Amino acid sequence: MSSMPDRIAAQLVAFSFVDNAGITRVKAVPMQRLSHAARYGVGASPTFDAFSFDDVMNAGRYLTGPDGDLRLVPDLSRLTELVFQPGWAWAPADKFTQDGERYPGCQRHFATRQAEAAGREGLRLSMAFETEWAVGADEDAFTPVVTGPGYGIIRLGRVADYARELVGALDRQGVSVEQFHPEYALSQLELSVAPAAPVAAADDAVLVRHTIRQVSLRHGWRASLAPCIEPDGTGSGAHLHLSLHDERGPLFAGGDGRYGLRPVGEAFLAGVLRELPALVAVGAGNPASFLRLLPSRWAGAWQCWGRETREAGLRLITGMRGTEEWAANAEVKCLDATGNPYLVVGSVIAAGLAGVAEELRLPAEIHGDPAGFDESAGVARLPATVAEAAERLTESKVLAEAMGPELHDALVTVRRAEADRYGGAGAAELVELTRWRF
Repeated sequence: MSSMPDRIAAQLVAFSFVDNAGITRVKAVPMQRLSHAARYGVGASPTFDAFSFDDVMNAGRYLTGPDGDLRLVPDLSRLTELVFQPGWAWAPADKFTQDGERYPGCQRHFATRQAEAAGREGLRLSMAFETEWAVGADEDAFTPVVTGPGYGIIRLGRVADYARELVGALDRQGVSVEQFHPEYALSQLELSVAPAAPVAAADDAVLVRHTIRQVSLRHGWRASLAPCIEPDGTGSGAHLHLSLHDERGPLFAGGDGRYGLRPVGEAFLAGVLRELPALVAVGAGNPASFLRLLPSRWAGAWQCWGRETREAGLRLITGMRGTEEWAANAEVKCLDATGNPYLVVGSVIAAGLAGVAEELRLPAEIHGDPAGFDESAGVARLPATVAEAAERLTESKVLAEAMGPELHDALVTVRRAEADRYGGAGAAELVELTRWRF
């Protein structure tokens, strides 16, 4: 267990875990109970892993009812005082059984296991999530509070104090912001943070999203990270950037392959590309996700890749000439904030490692809008419905093996249940159901 940190003045500590529907759940203890919780954990039902985004519990092969208990054990190395939630601190939690064993359905430990598997192959990953969100008035309907041209300085002026406070809070909480800007969609903003190891990157995503909500509340606003807040709108994503290294250096630069890719780097990306249809269910499998995941909206709705091709599901970024050694990375675009970030990073690593093991190679890259190509050119549309995405996840031997039967079945159960209940829902209904859930 981690040792108790110094200089934490909070009175209460929230332990977070993210369920398979992408909802961040919490249990909290007074600070004087933290050392006890770090040793013995806090109780939580395993059935949380079978909750849909609407809090309906579903029965799967392994999670069939309300029996049993787990222990949430906080990772004290990430204990953080919450700047805009005075008197509170936060720590991510891992799940253990009452016997003290690792719980096979623990999403955070799944990410840890995949990062360790990469390490055994001599590979090190750095990752970071982009965060897009919309800000509205603090009411059930969505009334935009940020107006002006997309990416425009008018929008920036309207949120200047808000942005300064948000970036400052994240910095004090140990998360370094690399970029902030007003985005394109209705009342939308975006920030990017510094890359970190995979589990830390997922932790950062949870902390960033919570901080955005709390700073928004202080301004009398409400933040939505849902994939779509208006039926015909562009929507918000949560793209994942990643870079890969071995003992000799970066694997997406400095090689003899296309754009400097080294063979292992290319194989890793080819593995990710192959699994993109299943990754949609992991990282953008909510019924509302498919209101956003549409062609010609820069959402990455296609199973293809290209250098700086923003319509492709997998985008290679080489950086400005002279920066490739440290700037080259890949972006998985077909993701949003309804995906559990621990499942996302773990699944992307598992897909990439399978590509490395099989020595896969990337197909021809795409230039321009993939909507102008067809499957004969190696371009396929990614799943367009929650049911289709769930089936692609069910069929993925790579992700099933990496996750293990308990976790894989729980995730498939949740996605299928959401498909059964909301597969026929209209766009306006899905927006209403999810607008303030994420």
